[in-house]
Amino acid sequence: MPPAHPVAPAQARVTGAYMQPLLEAVAHCGIALQTWAQEAHVAPDVLRRVPDSLAAADYVRLLDAAARLSGNPHFGLQVGQRVRPGTYSVYGLILLSCRDLGQAFEQTLRYEGLAHDLGRSDLRVVQGVAEYRWHSHFPQASAHLAESVFAGVRVFGDWLTGQRLPALQVAFAHPAPAQTHAHRDLFGCEVQFDARSHCARFDAALLSLPVPHADPGMVPILQQHADGLLRQRQPASTSILAQVQASIQRNLARDRATLAVVADELGLTVRTLQRKLAQAQSGFQALLDQVRQDLARQYLQRTDLSLIDIAFLLGFQDQSAFTHAFKEWSGHSPGLYRERLRS
Repeated sequence: MPPAHPVAPAQARVTGAYMQPLLEAVAHCGIALQTWAQEAHVAPDVLRRVPDSLAAADYVRLLDAAARLSGNPHFGLQVGQRVRPGTYSVYGLILLSCRDLGQAFEQTLRYEGLAHDLGRSDLRVVQGVAEYRWHSHFPQASAHLAESVFAGVRVFGDWLTGQRLPALQVAFAHPAPAQTHAHRDLFGCEVQFDARSHCARFDAALLSLPVPHADPGMVPILQQHADGLLRQRQPASTSILAQVQASIQRNLARDRATLAVVADELGLTVRTLQRKLAQAQSGFQALLDQVRQDLARQYLQRTDLSLIDIAFLLGFQDQSAFTHAFKEWSGHSPGLYRERLRS
């Protein structure tokens, strides 16, 4: 079955269930809803009755506003620690039915979008070490967003397996706060900041840990329901070109932006996708190059990303391949382009 369809930023949503931990954290801090809404520049009516879903951009503003009003530098961690099985809705039910932690991660990569469009996860295993990464769709958000996500993963993982899961390292791409004791206490391991990405590393043997009381036979049934929900979220009006570009962008950093992977995500055969692109007077390689060009120019404006980082995010094998491609697109090197931006 194809994984979750990509969602355009303007259509990105957060479910009411996923918003609940944030509401609980705000209530615990005693922040008035009117004050919170004003600080976040959202309509107060949004907070008086939890909606079925909320624009992801509004959720990010609400999270950051609540963190400012609370004065708590670890507010994001506290939000994540309030995650419960119901936080993830249907996707959470699938996780509860998985046979082991490895299958739960597989379902996370597929159905994460049913809970929120704040970012996407991936998982790699290299030489016995599993590395979980989370790619935020809102890089301009404060540190509280990534920290709330990772705290939620930590808490839910412990709850899912019935034990405290040991980690080798947790890393965040944002700078370190003044105090990091809360991070060490929660994750129980070394916490690195100013890293290349938001990630957590752990012994790959943990992926075989069973989920107590799981019912693996329910997974296909729940998946059928979840797949239907994913199809409903894909607007019929979205053009094939926009769908392919969105899928390419989501898969670039995973080094999976291939014709076969994109076709699978869109529920099409490779030949059918090629035919549809030809009818739209385009091709896969042309769309791949265009997405890379657009993202490269965005990434080069960010001072926190090195050229090696950008090459990785764009799916190139090394920096030299990225430099060669950028010269073909623009006529000069990415380093020179960045210097001109700064000047």
